[in-house]
Amino acid sequence: MIEIKGLTKNFGEKRAVDDLTLTVREGVAYGFLGRNGAGKTTTIRILMNVFREDGGVALIDGVPAYKEPKRIGYLPEERGMYSKRGVLEQLVYFGKLKGMDRETAAREAHAKLAEMDATEYTNNKLETLSKGNQQKIQLAAALLGDPDIIILDEPFSGLDPINAQVLKDAVRRQVDEGRTVIFSSHQMAQVEEFCDEICIIDRGHSVLEGNLAQIKRSYPRNKIRVEVEDTAAASVIAGAASVIAGAASVIAGIDPQSIVSVVPEGAGYTVTLDDPAHRNLLLHRLADAGIQVSAFFVIEPTLEQIFVERVGEKSEEKAIA
Repeated sequence: MIEIKGLTKNFGEKRAVDDLTLTVREGVAYGFLGRNGAGKTTTIRILMNVFREDGGVALIDGVPAYKEPKRIGYLPEERGMYSKRGVLEQLVYFGKLKGMDRETAAREAHAKLAEMDATEYTNNKLETLSKGNQQKIQLAAALLGDPDIIILDEPFSGLDPINAQVLKDAVRRQVDEGRTVIFSSHQMAQVEEFCDEICIIDRGHSVLEGNLAQIKRSYPRNKIRVEVEDTAAASVIAGAASVIAGAASVIAGIDPQSIVSVVPEGAGYTVTLDDPAHRNLLLHRLADAGIQVSAFFVIEPTLEQIFVERVGEKSEEKAIA
């Protein structure tokens, strides 16, 4: 478990991390989010013992993080391998830096290249590989030694769909095997796909932390997605004027003013109610009217919408990353 308590880091007069407190439980996928300059990279570098904190503490299982760097595998946003060196040569070198002997490092390197579907590049120089394949080699290096904690900084940036899927599968295996995986990314859909818990930071301190599903459920649940199976039934819902006016056959028993709006969207409709408690009654009335409903669910906010709500309207004044 990672515990960050009151963490502070200054660069001259600039405060990059400001009394940051968060907890990352063991074996979860954790989204660490914030705008450029919010303090994400500085926090990661403190965990990696690149920087030392000015105040507070960062702990891994109760031990100061700077004493546990070998337990962390790190994929940086700015790639850090040697372009003119061979792939296997570099992986063995990084394995030795993690404390392995040469034979163990070579065995690990071959295993990780196979896991990344990249064995054909074993003897290639890194500069001869595409960006996506270089990224796979970078992830292989981060996973050497099977670290307990894996920190991924923009792991899927700029990848084609095939290479992105290979990396996603590799990352998902780490989560399934019980390792702690921390995502630092601006690609909210990717974070939403993987992460159980999130922390959004702004100007160096946390503005939202917790279980993502619970955070979504804390928002008003009065916006409903309705999809129906035939166009005749759809026309009943699509007739927003009659629905809002209170068409008895469809919404009998619901105050017409309870339906704020009905908006056609794609193959269905978004119905906004003034009271979430009316959604079950709406479904029953649709069924009573003989309308075949193929989908009926609460529309929850996306992670991107939550993120923008929390930090999107803040000042664009830059801090140190």
